[in-house]
Amino acid sequence: MRESSVERYFHRKVEHYGGTTRKFVSPGRKHAPDRLAIWPLFTTGMQLPARIHFVECKAPGKTANKGQAREHVRLRRLGCVVLVRNTIAKVDAYIERIRRNEI
Repeated sequence: MRESSVERYFHRKVEHYGGTTRKFVSPGRKHAPDRLAIWPLFTTGMQLPARIHFVECKAPGKTANKGQAREHVRLRRLGCVVLVRNTIAKVDAYIERIRRNEI
């Protein structure tokens, strides 16, 4: 399976469950995560600010390279949620955590 397959699956699952994704490119900044996952947040009829997660999609068995890992640490230090998903099962686990409002 290729990275693009994991990324396409990720996008379809997020859209299916009411969120959306955007391809993320940061001009002048290398090693940015691949996607933004944007989830609406509703509580007792009020819409609150969206949940936004940075997601790096990889082919099965692959991990973030050193530059990407450094950028992930920078973003996490700023309070961002940054995830690396490299299998269909990890995408599904992410969706389940969203559905249970764990992240």
